[in-house]
Amino acid sequence: MSEQVQQESVSVATGETLVEVNDLRTYYDEGGIVDSNPVKAVDGVDFEIKRGETLGLVGESGCGKTTLGRTLIQLENATSGEVLFDGTDITELSGRELKEWRRNSQMVFQDPESSLNDRMTIGEIVREPLDVHDWNEPADRRERVRELLDVVGLQPEHYYRYPHQFSGGQRQRIGIARALALEPEFVVLDEPVSALDVSVQAQILNLLEDLQDEFGLTYLFIAHDLSVVRHICDRVAVMYLGNIMELGETEELFENPKNPYTHSLLSAIPEPDPTVERERITLRGTPPSPRDPPKGCPFTTRCPMKIRPDEYQDMDADTWVAIEVFREVLRERARAEKSLTERAKELLGMETRFSDIDEIRRELFGDLDLSPEVERHVDEAAGYVADNEEAKARQVLREEFGSVCDAEDPENYVVSDTGRVSHCHRHEAEYTEPDEFVPYTER
Repeated sequence: MSEQVQQESVSVATGETLVEVNDLRTYYDEGGIVDSNPVKAVDGVDFEIKRGETLGLVGESGCGKTTLGRTLIQLENATSGEVLFDGTDITELSGRELKEWRRNSQMVFQDPESSLNDRMTIGEIVREPLDVHDWNEPADRRERVRELLDVVGLQPEHYYRYPHQFSGGQRQRIGIARALALEPEFVVLDEPVSALDVSVQAQILNLLEDLQDEFGLTYLFIAHDLSVVRHICDRVAVMYLGNIMELGETEELFENPKNPYTHSLLSAIPEPDPTVERERITLRGTPPSPRDPPKGCPFTTRCPMKIRPDEYQDMDADTWVAIEVFREVLRERARAEKSLTERAKELLGMETRFSDIDEIRRELFGDLDLSPEVERHVDEAAGYVADNEEAKARQVLREEFGSVCDAEDPENYVVSDTGRVSHCHRHEAEYTEPDEFVPYTER
């Protein structure tokens, strides 16, 4: 590594807050003339990132991880909320102030192939941020690029080559060099190793850790691979449907997850030892549309630990799951687009694909021994559906089988001495069931 780059290494005080996020929301397709029903990609998140740490961000595809990362560095505009960077709300910056601030934050993108312009040489790609910000003289920029190539393990002669001449790992190193060109304090790493071979992943992860130590960088590390997150991150935020469900120190969260969604996510990690028995939690269905999320807890439609009404605490699991699936089927049908032909058939009293409720009822409840009370409510709801009054059907089921999870969004509860938080009603005193929270590793 060159002496100049070593001298430019940054000494930072860890423990201080660098990025603070308060009630951040990023919505798309707002402001419709007739009906505004936006996609709620990020829906009111709060967290902070300490200077010099690596915060992991995990969750299912489509949960809003990338949108959150892009919003933090203003590649996407926040709908509301604050992103405080060293105390300055960057969501209010524009023009010259925003351009100047961008020197402090950069992003390494997921796909090392599509994120590089094949018509530019490597030197031009890495030098581009320096040119945009008019950094020093052209000769200094070229020298800076060569130093950066050396820092990320590439050769000076690579300066005049093109991206297609490099492997995936080398292209990602080029992307990292470009991100470091302006000496940022904060870097968003969006799945930086997901497209790479396992051996190359280890090299890139080691490089990222070395660069963080050398330059005092602060990372937001977005990933699907939980084993990678456990290796490189100091703390982890678990995201679902635009919300942070649990956030805490990495080892503590992996060893003793407190949120039902975190339990489910961690249970999917492959176990290399075939003699170890572990319960795999398989979630039913798919996440709801971010255009129409649940009114209560974001995870309520799939949660295996959903709070039941008092009168149904002893209901067998199969019956409860069938009722939950029935409610979700009606909820999805309400969002489905009806064609003009189907609307005309409804007006004429004819059968449509939305009116065949008997088959759905048989499939869900045909093999179950329902109590008279449960059967009465199911039949009442099915009758409303047959009469094309699905709103009344959903209301019947909601009033009888709904719970606090459906009606109220939970608070963020502090669940450990280290300040870990979890977004779940189960942490309220009246709903806590300690046996339900046995860590999956001990089952």
